[in-house]
Amino acid sequence: MKLERLDQNKFKIFLTFDDLMDHGLSLEEIREHSLKAQRIFQHLIEDACDEMNFKMNGAIEIEIFSLHAQGLIIIVSREDEEDLDDEDYLNFQVKLGEHAHILYVFLEFEDIIQLAHRLKVLGLEQGQVFLYQDRYYIYIEDVEPEKYKSVISLTSEYGNASTLTLYKIQEYGKLIFEKCAIKTITEHFMV
Repeated sequence: MKLERLDQNKFKIFLTFDDLMDHGLSLEEIREHSLKAQRIFQHLIEDACDEMNFKMNGAIEIEIFSLHAQGLIIIVSREDEEDLDDEDYLNFQVKLGEHAHILYVFLEFEDIIQLAHRLKVLGLEQGQVFLYQDRYYIYIEDVEPEKYKSVISLTSEYGNASTLTLYKIQEYGKLIFEKCAIKTITEHFMV
């Protein structure tokens, strides 16, 4: 489990599928909003709040996003207390959605070059590449559903799923390739 503070009233929890299995939780139980899943998430969120020094007062919203073949991102938000009625206290709302984008981190640019050539074979040309804290990030969106698992599988061979949000990378990272990163890399770098 990795934590990231997004702002004063919001933080993110990243759980890999191994983390979920360690807690005995499956995606089916999450989708079905089972009592077991609710209890485990409550426990995980309470632990994260303690670790982040995040007071759970006011209306709390919990959004859960599944990242195919990567894990879950849980966004915990609270509203400012002046905007609340007494009945809003600790109002949990859980949404389960899926991010269609792919964001992976790499230690070496050479890994991105190798990956780009393999993704080009699948017909991909889009993407952005960022540099943030001496690591390279590739962001790919709008992957056709029938290619999604192949793209994730290939990307996992060269890098790791990013535990940072796209917003943090866009805000603080240096944009190296703005668009058509895969096409540009394969045109300028040989394997």
